[in-house]
Amino acid sequence: MTPDEFKKLGYQLVDWVSEYLTKVGDYPVCSSLQPGEIKEKLPAQPPIKAESMADIFQDFEKVIFPGMTHWQHPGWFAYFPANNSPPSILAELLTAGLGAQCMIWKTSPAAAELEEVVCDWLRQMLALPKGFVGVIQDTASTSTLVALLTAREKATAFQSNIRGMKEPLCVYASQEAHSSVEKDVKIAGYGKESLRYIPTDENYALIPELLEQAIEQDKKQGLTPACVVATLGTTSSGAVDPLEPIGKICQRHKIWLHVDAAYAGTAALLPEKRWILEGVEKVDSFVFNPHKWMLTNFDCSAYFVKDKEALIKTFEIHPEYLKTGVDAVVNNYRDWGIQLGRRFRALKLWFVIRTYGVEGIQALIRKHIALAQKFREWLEADSRFEILAPTHFSLVCFRLNDGRNEAALNELNRIFHDRINQSGQIFLTHTSLKGKYTLRLVVGSRTTEEKHVQQAWEIIRQAADALLGGGKS
Repeated sequence: MTPDEFKKLGYQLVDWVSEYLTKVGDYPVCSSLQPGEIKEKLPAQPPIKAESMADIFQDFEKVIFPGMTHWQHPGWFAYFPANNSPPSILAELLTAGLGAQCMIWKTSPAAAELEEVVCDWLRQMLALPKGFVGVIQDTASTSTLVALLTAREKATAFQSNIRGMKEPLCVYASQEAHSSVEKDVKIAGYGKESLRYIPTDENYALIPELLEQAIEQDKKQGLTPACVVATLGTTSSGAVDPLEPIGKICQRHKIWLHVDAAYAGTAALLPEKRWILEGVEKVDSFVFNPHKWMLTNFDCSAYFVKDKEALIKTFEIHPEYLKTGVDAVVNNYRDWGIQLGRRFRALKLWFVIRTYGVEGIQALIRKHIALAQKFREWLEADSRFEILAPTHFSLVCFRLNDGRNEAALNELNRIFHDRINQSGQIFLTHTSLKGKYTLRLVVGSRTTEEKHVQQAWEIIRQAADALLGGGKS
């Protein structure tokens, strides 16, 4: 491909993306294709001879695009958001064009130093204590693994230096913790049997007293508590684990405290939501995802740690071919996580923060929270619906409840959920809260306005009418 051909094709693709961003709401949120339909349209063998970009792009539009789920759709109310934005997309274009591998300072000084700056911007934006330093990981799952590995090394060193013996290590998290905690516990070598799930209260938040009981019981049995994973904004219900009492327990027992705030951490940009961070000064590590609710393309996970040396000691390695003359005075982020090779993720974050400013991002978050509260009020005014969890952020958990038994209610709500998504105009996902089939509506897409939440309510109300008849306030 010649430079002129690249330029021409590049303009065409940018035009396509621009039009897509404008029209994304015109498509069904989810593809209607069945499993295997895409594969049937693709050759089983790779092409022997070169193909034209015109043919490739035609196949993209005809074969690939119909099988895409549109996460940026204004009717996207599923899972949690995975935002993008025009400045983030443009930054990703530059990142791809540069093709830099940013493992150490020497391989791209600007990438390393920009990452240092934007991570501290984020720290300030969330009002995290000055002692925290940040690094960009790919996902919160990886960040939690990094925390567990650091906690494991610190606990093992404590055992060796103080006790002169090694005992099995234990990890603690609430029953509502993300599934990645269990996966990471296995990957980190603790073993699934070392993970203790702590019961939650009526708001689905971890109960500190039961956490301490579990810790003391393990210590009596000769085990070593190594890490507690607290969550701000659990996936199922948006619950907030209380950091202040959990932090005191961890300090008392010398346990690493990691906080998973993947979704809800962005809400701490708002002064009125910083109550979720009360006690954060007692935390050892903290993660939130700008790629969820902060207009930044996936992947971009901001991981903060109080003890930088413990982090680096866990991951650093110094082969001769990676040594440089400036290693002692720079941040080589290959030593701050699992990956050696690293993408230039800081660039898109820099573009986003500068384009929107803190006030612009805050305005978007406030709008989403307000829309979720309005949706909750509509549910509360209709006696057919039951709210199943507090709405701290932009997640609303609800179900139909006409008084039948729990098994019948679960089946009713499965049918109800299917009817809602069959419209193609909105997409909701579900969870289970204390055995109850629960529908989740999350307002988080950059393109979602009040009219789209109103449309969602009409679709939900009509589906309820079809199953139960008209509602009474």
